[in-house]
Amino acid sequence: MSAAASHIEYQKALRLGLREKKDRSDAGRNPYPAVLDEQLPNLSLHTVQELPLQEIPIDRIVGTKSAGRVNSFSAGFYPLLEETSEFASKWISLCEAHLSDTGIRDPITCYEYLGNFYVEEGNKRVSVMKYFGAVQIPAHVRRVLPKPSDDPQIVAYDEFLSFYRLSGLYDVLYTKPGEYAKLLAYLGKDADTVWTEDERRTFTARYHYFRAAFAALDGMRQDLSCEEALLVWLNVHSYEQLSRFTAKELKDSLSALWGEVVVKDVTLCTEPESGSPSVLDKILSYASGQLQIALLYQQDEATSPWTRAHRQGAAEMEAALAPHVRVRHYFHADTPEMTEKLLEKAVSDGASFLFTTTPLMLRPTLKVAVRYPKAHFLNCSVDTSLSSVRSYYCKTYEGKFITGLIAGAMAENDLVGYIGSYPIRGVPASINAFALGAQMSNPRAKILLEWSCLPGDPVQKLREKGACVISNRDIPLQDPQYLQSGLYGTFRIDADGQFTPLASPVWRWGKLYEHIIRSALDGSWSQHKGATEAVNLWWGISSDVIDVEMSAQIPEGIRTLASLIRKEIRDGRADPFRRRITAQDGRLINDGTRELAPLELLRMDWLCDNVEGSFPAFDALSPISQPLVRELGICREQIPPEKEGHA
Repeated sequence: MSAAASHIEYQKALRLGLREKKDRSDAGRNPYPAVLDEQLPNLSLHTVQELPLQEIPIDRIVGTKSAGRVNSFSAGFYPLLEETSEFASKWISLCEAHLSDTGIRDPITCYEYLGNFYVEEGNKRVSVMKYFGAVQIPAHVRRVLPKPSDDPQIVAYDEFLSFYRLSGLYDVLYTKPGEYAKLLAYLGKDADTVWTEDERRTFTARYHYFRAAFAALDGMRQDLSCEEALLVWLNVHSYEQLSRFTAKELKDSLSALWGEVVVKDVTLCTEPESGSPSVLDKILSYASGQLQIALLYQQDEATSPWTRAHRQGAAEMEAALAPHVRVRHYFHADTPEMTEKLLEKAVSDGASFLFTTTPLMLRPTLKVAVRYPKAHFLNCSVDTSLSSVRSYYCKTYEGKFITGLIAGAMAENDLVGYIGSYPIRGVPASINAFALGAQMSNPRAKILLEWSCLPGDPVQKLREKGACVISNRDIPLQDPQYLQSGLYGTFRIDADGQFTPLASPVWRWGKLYEHIIRSALDGSWSQHKGATEAVNLWWGISSDVIDVEMSAQIPEGIRTLASLIRKEIRDGRADPFRRRITAQDGRLINDGTRELAPLELLRMDWLCDNVEGSFPAFDALSPISQPLVRELGICREQIPPEKEGHA
């Protein structure tokens, strides 16, 4: 290329730099490259490793080592100095060299900190190659190791170091713990296996193929993370499909998932939102068609009380809204493949609202939801971050607080057993609410915690520890026989070994489904319809979706107190967690002057100081329990994902 042509390229690059500088300044952002010396003024106190000469991703170069020439470049390393400057002359000469037969061969020298690069020598080489769209650049790298910390970014970087040691790749940089494990699982690789050269080349080629589709959808300009987008895409598609899809197919498949890529807000709706009854009556009186609804279940009514409860709830909803709705039921969605197949059938049958009734159906629900954006998909789970699939569940902890109050009053030896289901989101709130309820009626009460997801008989374990009152699993549906069986709810073990039922939270799925479908009929359903919003429905006693079934064998005074507290919670005048709370490790969680926010409750990962026991480790869980905990675990980012086979 001639000097004149290179001069024209400099003019173009200069315009890009000036535009980027203005745009970032107008947005209140730093218009220049970052400076490592400003981030780490005491660099000499850090450990620095010399890495071998290697190709590094050029888009990971975010700044300079020192501030000496930082004002010569925009944040994206486009030039900012006038065409007559010595800087411009050197840039133009490098441009000629880059486009010649020899090209730019000299490596740059840079520092790497937390996965990003800061140039010490070779800024103009970076600028020229970045302007011409180079993907990588040769570099001598000095890695600055951060000081050990519990900060999530530092934890994630430690995970990157392990990933880099095995793969030798800088291409993907995650800033949240657990995401490299997810990536390896999607790739079908073990976490401790060294990558072959062929595996490195294959991943690099596929990742940059994906990156091109991501850029074509304006992901770079929106400051989104291509690495995060890849995890979203791999949650629906296989790694092998990255090479099988045409460029258009890949772009279209990512576009269909764009709502999940750009999700920024998780909205937790703690009360149903609906229009006025008069408006709904008018809508129903003039409605000429039926709203088609589908529910998918694992197993069937004969084999699963959970399925039976949802099936009964759907029937109650259909009866309440007849003749304006029609419900179809699809059983034995026992595998992801069968769930996907039945969802496709439900859509072809005309369903516009589709409910999958267990958390393990979430991923196949997402797969189908992105294919049918006009339909509405919901999954029975908590704390999801998907815009295409809403979650729904009940605030079980409110009922547990009341049954804890009853248990504390009935425990003559102050020992109360509690059988936890799984260490998943929402369960710690139930355990702690129960413990606080027991403490309210009996300040000496100790909660002995065992788990049904661990091997062994938890009831027997608790009896051996001296517990005479035990809280077992909750009643799945409104049927008095469940409370009498001794397998559900809170019960007392009498001196002769007989179980006396006391009380249990009970789900009212019919009311929950009715609230949701009424919101669809009156138009309030769409209030939270946003491309960047994930909506979680989490309702409680005030919404009539959870209640407490009490045995006639509870003494009248305790029953009266429990009924009073239930009414106070229902009316919003009582909050189980608005009190002084200390965790097992001595931390003061609440001084009693505030309410815990909904997300604090849902993501609780601590236990009250009157609870004796702990959350079980993932490896200790029974195999049948692990998939659910992997999906919704309270520390799911620390759980190794299930490795996928190649498609």
